[in-house]
Amino acid sequence: MKAVIQRVTRGKVTINNQVHGEIGKGFVILLGVARDDTAEDMDYLVKKISGLRVFEDENQKMNLALKDVDGELLVISQFTLFANTKKGNRPSFIKAGLPETSKEFYLNFIQALRNLDFFVAEGEFGADMAVELVNDGPVTIIIDSKNR
Repeated sequence: MKAVIQRVTRGKVTINNQVHGEIGKGFVILLGVARDDTAEDMDYLVKKISGLRVFEDENQKMNLALKDVDGELLVISQFTLFANTKKGNRPSFIKAGLPETSKEFYLNFIQALRNLDFFVAEGEFGADMAVELVNDGPVTIIIDSKNR
């Protein structure tokens, strides 16, 4: 699994001109699932993201985690994180997970974060979405569960 985590002051996802999910301060997470991902990959990402200390403390040091700042999460499925651009100009997505299993991982990922008492807004798996965010910092972190 791959996650692009952006520290935000606010984020929103719109589907068919209707707001589907919205957060204030926290993380917008673009989540990609690979064909060979396991529950262990998901657990690794949930643990890393929930403990990620990228919010500033009173000394302006990135020392605080999401819980410390009452942060929220907006999770968006993003199979294009597994784009392979080595050949030609048209990306290949052969390493991206199959829709059925990817959707299950996506929903389980969201539930695992909710089980940790986070507010989690979400997109809709497979939908055409418009994502808006205000990146704070900017801070953007990429985590790949295969690189641990």
